[in-house]
Amino acid sequence: MHEITLEQPISADFEQLLAMVQTELQERELSRPKGKPKLKTYGSHFLLEWTGSSKDVVLEPTTDPMVAKLRIKETTWYRALVQLHKAKGSNIFKVYAAFFALMLAIIRLSGFIMAWQLPRLRGATMVATVLGLLTFLAVVWLS
Repeated sequence: MHEITLEQPISADFEQLLAMVQTELQERELSRPKGKPKLKTYGSHFLLEWTGSSKDVVLEPTTDPMVAKLRIKETTWYRALVQLHKAKGSNIFKVYAAFFALMLAIIRLSGFIMAWQLPRLRGATMVATVLGLLTFLAVVWLS
């Protein structure tokens, strides 16, 4: 955690907070997070949160209006996986994930076609397909 001494009291102005964070990151020779910064307000309290696949940055006021608190957190391997799951990775990973999803769909479709062509597996194929679809819809509905 870093404390930043301010020349004027901190306010919930998105552009001002973003500029302050960018300046602090440059002074510490750190790269910007890959995600998009967000201003979050909770009643009278506010903070700027900027998350990415490699680091999280949070800027918020303290009880002293002339001091702000800056937290820069490098992500662990687990947090990096969570960020990838939330589609906050690089564009290369997003292309890879889309390719992987397409290939998985092709594998499932080709398996269905092969099983459907065998008369003795048609009944099991229909049951498995319908149960799979119903399970998927139930999970979506319960989420």
